Amino acid sequence: MNASAPARDARGFSLVDVMSACAVAAILAGLAVPSWQDSLRKSRRVDAVQALTRLQAAQERYRDDHGGYADSLDALRLPERSEAGYYTLALQREAAGRYLARATPASGGPQHADQDCAALTLAVDSGFAQTGPTRRCWNR
Repeated sequence: MNASAPARDARGFSLVDVMSACAVAAILAGLAVPSWQDSLRKSRRVDAVQALTRLQAAQERYRDDHGGYADSLDALRLPERSEAGYYTLALQREAAGRYLARATPASGGPQHADQDCAALTLAVDSGFAQTGPTRRCWNR
């Protein structure tokens, strides 16, 4: 060993090592975050499904008591927003034995970006329910 040359320790990480690790982490995050957000949106749809299911049950109770379906959410004593607040509910009575309930994402809320299931619907005709827009939106 040459006494005049300084000793070099090969411990630690170089700047290239750190930058390479950061680049790999950024690429992995770029791939994972959109998938995570999509899964989160799908799980929040449960809020709409539960709200529409509660609305359907309330309509059936109302029909038992009054002989027909209610015209408004107020008549059913239901709020205009879902329990978690991700969706706004609307009720439209179409005929004596039919109504359409709709859950749309609350404006400015996290579900507003849900393009696949922009609005979940529940159409009931003579006690028979049809869900929309697709079964996938209802997690079935």
